[in-house]
Amino acid sequence: MENIRRLSRAGPWAVGLAACVLAASCLPAVEQQGAARPNIMFILTDDLGIYDLGCYGRTEHHTPHLDRLAAQGVRFTSAYCALPLCSPSRAAILTGKDPARLHLTTYLPGRPDCTAQKLLHPKIQMQLPLEEKTLAEYLKHAGYATACIGKWHLGGKGFGPAEQGFDVVHPGKANTTPSETEGGKGEYDLTAAAERFIEANRDKPFFLYLCHNTPHIPYTARDELVRKNSRALEPVYAALIETMDDAVGQLLRKLDALDLAQKTIVIFTSDNGGLSVPEGPHKLVTHNGPYRAGKGFLYEGGLRIPLIVRWPGKIPAGKVIHQPTVNTDWPPTLLELCGLPVPEGLDGVSIAGLLTDGKQPGKRMLFFHFPHYSNQGGRPGGVVRDGQWKLIEQYEDGQIELFDLDKDIGETTNVASQHPQVAERLRAALADWRGAIGAQQNVPNPDFDPLAHRALYIDIDPSRFNASIAGQQQIDRMQQWRKAMNAATAARTKPKP
Repeated sequence: MENIRRLSRAGPWAVGLAACVLAASCLPAVEQQGAARPNIMFILTDDLGIYDLGCYGRTEHHTPHLDRLAAQGVRFTSAYCALPLCSPSRAAILTGKDPARLHLTTYLPGRPDCTAQKLLHPKIQMQLPLEEKTLAEYLKHAGYATACIGKWHLGGKGFGPAEQGFDVVHPGKANTTPSETEGGKGEYDLTAAAERFIEANRDKPFFLYLCHNTPHIPYTARDELVRKNSRALEPVYAALIETMDDAVGQLLRKLDALDLAQKTIVIFTSDNGGLSVPEGPHKLVTHNGPYRAGKGFLYEGGLRIPLIVRWPGKIPAGKVIHQPTVNTDWPPTLLELCGLPVPEGLDGVSIAGLLTDGKQPGKRMLFFHFPHYSNQGGRPGGVVRDGQWKLIEQYEDGQIELFDLDKDIGETTNVASQHPQVAERLRAALADWRGAIGAQQNVPNPDFDPLAHRALYIDIDPSRFNASIAGQQQIDRMQQWRKAMNAATAARTKPKP
């Protein structure tokens, strides 16, 4: 500083020279700090169930690269999505806020109301609001290069990835014709775009948000892979999963080739549970192993998702974590792992210590608010999980279900009558949380058709269908149920003035 004072007496040219010298002397430290921060490669799949990978017990699916990734990092058995549908889960991942707080609680643009509904859907946000700061924006501000490659599903023109902090945007195609160089869901095109981004930013920290369309319906796969997987529950689905696994393996090899594996946090997960009922052109899709139901339901098959995290030298290899987490935890977790401040006002909590040191986060309840009917047969409800206990409140009639997940992971037996104090405590906690977070509520449907409702939700309980053990009669019955659901959703409620 004294030298600068001396130079100031020598004239303005000398002051300018001194300022340049000082800035240059600080630059290496700033660059070093940025270079020391890890890269992030966040791979998000679309409707991949917790029981769809070999490392989670699915013996007839071939997923060698993801199984190896799990062996090199940590695998979670109780990872939850914020809600069991696409858009709200993705909003939670990027903002760290609960979908109920965001008023974005179903897929966009949402299912129209129909006469089979006892309740009307609330009017949700039609996009992720621009005032909500995303993980990409936090990281970009800290000097990260950012890319969103693949599916967005959080808003249209003016509300896309470019407006939410992403420098590079490559949506790709949701459905492609399988060939020698491409799969049925554009897997290799997305992978090639991801590789280009990594190569272009190999010398600076980057955040790659890679969102595969796999295995969302409709889907196809290469014929030779379908034949290879002929003994699977659904051979085309199994072939699709194998293609996705191969694409992930290609990307992991790219990190190795560029000597970036040690510097990169890799997260592999799904937006919600696997599709457990027939939908679209597919009579069978997948099942979620011991967990009940799937996408669109508040049972474990809809909420539990696969989650694998790898960071060599920082996160232990071959570890299995049973601690419940939810995907609102990702912004605070990744910001902490990158040495960046965690903003206040987030619903998620950092699990950085759990990943690196096995440090258990503070005890907390997990809450879920889903005021919607889903295309898969789910109905409006709320959930609270507290340790071994899980309570589901049905918003149609206020009925509750209480499950002891330590003894009944398949949610087969409602034990609310055996543990009334636990049930009432959790119901009250759920109500308090809804009020505190500003959750939207349902109102009665004036055009409600009780017979249509009974046919879809009472006479048949789609949450009980498990394709892995279903006989042909049950499969045929679910096909009839699907036709009825499609017809009911076409019978929409009359628009109100």
